[in-house]
Amino acid sequence: MRDADTDEEPRFVVHLTLRATDLVAAHLLTRALLRSLGPPADVILGETTISEEGVPDVQHQVFCDRRMTYGRRCLLRPEHDGGCSRHPLRPLPH
Repeated sequence: MRDADTDEEPRFVVHLTLRATDLVAAHLLTRALLRSLGPPADVILGETTISEEGVPDVQHQVFCDRRMTYGRRCLLRPEHDGGCSRHPLRPLPH
């Protein structure tokens, strides 16, 4: 529900169900899918999570949620070593 005093547009979340054999496969599938989208400005990678079917309260983050320069988000895995990066395989030195 929106606060009547804000000028923000309503925000909708799309839930997309993908089937994978285990958590590692689910992470790989999700990361590949989201990276293939561009990522468009409307995809918030840092808020992307995975949960086991039937256990929606236990969610696993797919991308690091830290903001970088110009409000962009890191494309590395959560809790990665080193600095954040917009390249999904290389952390920047801190």
